[in-house]
Order: sequence, then structure tokens, then C-alpha cells
Amino acid sequence: MTEPVITRRDAIASGAAALATAAFPFSAMAEEGKKGGTLVIGSTQTPRHLNGAVQSGIATALPSTQLFASPLRFDDKWNPQPYLAESWKFAEDGKSLTLNLRKDALFHDGKPVTSADVAFTVMAIKANHPFQTMMGPVEKVDTPDPHTAIIRMSVPHPAIVLAMSPALCPILPKHVYGDGQDLKNHPRNGEGLIGSGPFRLVEFKPSQRVVMERFDKFFLPGKPYLDKIIVNIIPDSASLMLGLERGDIQMLPFASVPTDLKRLAADPKIALTPRGYEGIGPINWLAFNLAKKPLSDLAVRKAIATSIDKNFITKVLMGGFATVDDGPIVPSSPFAVTDLVRYPVDLKKAAEMLDAAGYRAGANGERFKLSIDYLPGTDDQQKNVAEYIRGQLKKVGIAVEVRASADFPSWARRMATHDFDMGMDIVFNWGDPVIGVARTYLSTNIKSIVWTNTQSYNNPKVDELLNTAGSVLDPTKRKAYYATFEKIVTDELPIDFINVIPYHTATTKKVGNVPVTIWGPMSPMDEVYFKV
Repeated sequence: MTEPVITRRDAIASGAAALATAAFPFSAMAEEGKKGGTLVIGSTQTPRHLNGAVQSGIATALPSTQLFASPLRFDDKWNPQPYLAESWKFAEDGKSLTLNLRKDALFHDGKPVTSADVAFTVMAIKANHPFQTMMGPVEKVDTPDPHTAIIRMSVPHPAIVLAMSPALCPILPKHVYGDGQDLKNHPRNGEGLIGSGPFRLVEFKPSQRVVMERFDKFFLPGKPYLDKIIVNIIPDSASLMLGLERGDIQMLPFASVPTDLKRLAADPKIALTPRGYEGIGPINWLAFNLAKKPLSDLAVRKAIATSIDKNFITKVLMGGFATVDDGPIVPSSPFAVTDLVRYPVDLKKAAEMLDAAGYRAGANGERFKLSIDYLPGTDDQQKNVAEYIRGQLKKVGIAVEVRASADFPSWARRMATHDFDMGMDIVFNWGDPVIGVARTYLSTNIKSIVWTNTQSYNNPKVDELLNTAGSVLDPTKRKAYYATFEKIVTDELPIDFINVIPYHTATTKKVGNVPVTIWGPMSPMDEVYFKV
């Protein structure tokens, strides 16, 4: 038996000691671009504000990663790269990360970026960000000098390296945000925002647009190439498509509607790529409320899963663009395994399972009633799938009401208050299971908050596996813990995993260096340019 080969990808997955000193482009294939031009990005996502240190989600992350710089950034192979930190060192015991900051980085108001800003930000994220496990083990940040920050943790925490990414750790100016005001509602999360990223904020009109201009004193020489980035918020996806085809919009990220993707792929003026979403890890799933009968019965959940044809969903409903997902960790992750419990579609078997569990059909052929809620605004992944599931479950005697929500807050309130039977949802892995996966399954995270363990799933063994895996440094051993977790969760089925969201980035072909790192459009676009 030979020793396992630990790749750089594994090193990031495990948090193994990392040290970098050279500044190299965020994409291995990045081209030298010419300066100038305004990139107009179309989006259906409406950010509440632009401060990614206290708000998750793509609506905030896309502009936040242009306005704020982070300690590290990542390429398309999961490799960490220098950004505000020109070098870094992860301790052998996994309990500290030392960041050696650049000495020439400035905030947009001209003040220098120092270790005090890093310390303030890390502790602010720990206190305010919805991903509590991301900075959970952090105890303090030492600042022995203005350009050295040492993040101290109570236990080994390999996920801390990935947590230094642009969308997860935007460094805030302490002299602006350290005024004692509530960071989640700070007045300068929008108007008057100050960061140190490649672009500075010019205008933010909620539900309309975000306008950002090149920061001429950005610390990377010659960057950014673009003069300006405008994010136009247009809820109507048909209007976004027309804008891209006309050239009024030059980039459309997070495109997933099958009919749109087919249309874009056939347009000779448009470049379309699925690359750049590996770190995001978006899963479309059906969650069960285990606190309610009959869904508290595992046999019922397994019968429902056995009634659903995932291949039909991905190939027919989603036009072949989506891929089946069978587990809580997306296949593109370093932690994904193939040894999962799967449920091939078999309606006869599903009916027999329900009979055996005591849920026999009545005279009208009905066994019991359930409701299914879906996330509004993404019909291709949510409403259409919910309606398909309703039809399939009717075939085995389960009557399902598909419940629509008027808007996202209404849906989120239902999920947060556990007022649902089954719930369709789109949830991100966020690169490391500690950050984006564990929150759904830890019994300590059963809360009245959306995107927590709203399924009321409680398994002490799973808690132990997740808590242990989060502090294991050896990549092979860490993956083994997650493999056991994945097998248990797919057997106990608090969630039936449907598919990986087929996110694509569409651009006009004159756009160069389209972001294809693991964070895709949630990366700084300082190397994006317009071709001659």
C-alpha cells in the first residue's frame, strides 16, 4: 500500500500548511487585456446591501467582491493565491493562520489597509455572518505589526484558508465600520461604502442598479482593465436575454433556465460556459419536515424518493443541462464520494413500501395529503420540479398541494418557522462542508432561520462526524469522515437531493478573461477586459 498523494486541491480541502509569495493571475489562462470600457452585467438578484461580511448570497457577493478585497483568492483548481495577503502560513497544528499583508494596499478613501482592519473584519464576520461555523473556532486575531495578522483558533480549523475568499471575507475599513453601529444595518453598507477592491462604488439604487468605477490606486499594478462595471437589476429574465442579444448587457451570470441556455448556446455572438461554479456548489433539493407526521417515518421518505425520476428531471425538464445529484456534497467538491444510498425510480416498489409501513390507500386511492413549497423566482428548478413531484406522488396515492409564495420573504418565513411539509430549495455548499454543508444537518443548528436545519434532523452520530471532520487536518482522514456522513444522510433522507443547478455565465464574445475560478462571478473582475 502506498501513501496517498496530497494534491494542492487536497491541501486546500484539508487546510494543510500553505505558503505563497508570488502574485499570479486568478485564472491560469488569463490574457493580458487592454484598458477601458464599461461592462454591463444583468442580474435578477436584488441585494439588500453590498457588505458581504455580514450578508451571504449571490446578490450581495457579486458587487461586494468588486468593492472589497479579501486576504486570498482562488483559481480554477482550488489553489489559493495572494491578494491582500502577499504570503500566508497555516500552522502545522491547524490552530492559526498568519497573513502577511501587502504594504501598498489602500482603501478607496486613501487610508492604508492594515492588520487592524483584518482583525476587525474577522471578528465582525464571526459575530454577524449567517455562516456561524465559518469563523466559529476563531478566538482572536493578533496584530504584532501593521502588516501581520495572526488568526488564532481554539481547535484546528482547516476551512479557515478557504474562508479567506473574496465572497466570504471582504476586508472592511475599521475606521468606517468600527463606529459602534450595528454592522448588519450600517448606513454605509450601501451609500458611502468604502472598500479596497479594484472598483469603488459610485451609485447604488436598490432594485435598480449598482455602478462601480475603476479604483486608480488599486494595489495590483495595471489593474483593473475596465473603466466601469454596472450591475443592472432586471427581474424579468426575458428582458435580460434580449439585452444580452442586443449587446446592451455584456455578461449574464448564474443563467440556468434550459430554454435560455439552449437559445444562448445557438447564438454565434454569445459565449456560454458552465465553469466557475465549483466552489459555490449549488444543489436543488426536496427537504422533509421530520417534525411532522407522516414524514417523520423514514419509510415514507424513502417511498417518496423512490417515486422521483431524477434523470427525467435533468434530461427532460432541464433540457439536459443539469446533472443528477445524489448527496449533500456536490460532485465537483474535493470531499464528494460515490458510495451513497440511491433511490432508482420504481413506482410499484414505492407503493409497496407505503403499504408495508401501514399507509394503505383509501377507497379514493388516497393514502394521505402533503404540501410542497418552492422557492419563488426560479421556476425551471423549483416550481416545475414541484409540479412534477406532485404528479409522481399522486401515482402512489399521496395527494400533494403545491403552495406558491408571493415573494422570497414569504417563502423564507415559512421555512424559518418550520411551517411546511416538503420544501423545494436551492442551497450552496460554499466550497467547504464546514461553511455550507454542516449548517443543514447539525442538531445544534435547528433554528427559526432560513437555510439552517429547518428539517429538524437530529442524529448524534452525524453531529459527531461533522464536528470532528471540521478539525481534521489530514485530507484523506477528513474525507473519510465526510464519506460516512454522506452515507448516513442519504440513508436517513432528511433531504432528497435532486440535481446540481446548471449555472452558466453568458457573455458577448468581445468579453475577455471571463471569470472561471471556483467562485466564478463572485470573484474580483480586475482582469476582465474587452477584446479589440
